[in-house]
Amino acid sequence: MQICFRRTRSLIVSTVAMFFFVSLFATDLFAQDPPVGKSENLLVKTWVALGTMYAITFLIMSIVLVALVVRSILAVQKNNFVPDDLIQGVDASLEEKNAQAAVELVRADESFLGTVLSAGLGKLQKGKEAALEAMQVAGESETMRTEHMLSYLALIGNIAPMVGLLGTVQGMVKSFGKIANSDATPKPSELAGGIEQALYTTLFGLFLAIPAITIYNILRNRVQRHILSAGTQSEEMLDKFQAFIKG
Repeated sequence: MQICFRRTRSLIVSTVAMFFFVSLFATDLFAQDPPVGKSENLLVKTWVALGTMYAITFLIMSIVLVALVVRSILAVQKNNFVPDDLIQGVDASLEEKNAQAAVELVRADESFLGTVLSAGLGKLQKGKEAALEAMQVAGESETMRTEHMLSYLALIGNIAPMVGLLGTVQGMVKSFGKIANSDATPKPSELAGGIEQALYTTLFGLFLAIPAITIYNILRNRVQRHILSAGTQSEEMLDKFQAFIKG
């Protein structure tokens, strides 16, 4: 799970760097957007309506969102929290009176359950209360890391509407600027560019924000269920180790 978090952080950093790199070369294109013709397809029309800067921004945010969704879905699988193989292996080792093998299985496992239970076993000789306290600390640390990973989805969901709002304001400023600087009443076609940009940026901001926030809440609820299950299972397995020691 820690590898997953490091890869997610690297993905965000590299994407931001790519955004600024592409923006440097796209600056000259803002004033060179071709007029929208009847023969242009929807993709070209959308690109022109958004403007180069917003089109690149939303494209990069879309790629990042898809990558984060895939990575988050893989990270919140049940086996990453309560692996059945670990539970069955520990039970089998304890039934064979091989506590050392059971402890090694727990320490070698990198799942949520394995990390929490390993912390508890390290303090079990000092009593169950000390073991439970160590498990609670380890559980809180793992929970924070998991929520930190999922928070990137919420970040996209919060930023996307703000980018859309920025495009909306910029588009309206552009249209009203033409009205203010024109001696005669501007033609509707002269104002359409700014208004179209305002609407398209708002639309794409919501297109990104709605699924990002929805998926974030769904995955967060799933994580909470897995964490609760892992907490219950870890206490049960700790009791088995304690009973084995006393027996």
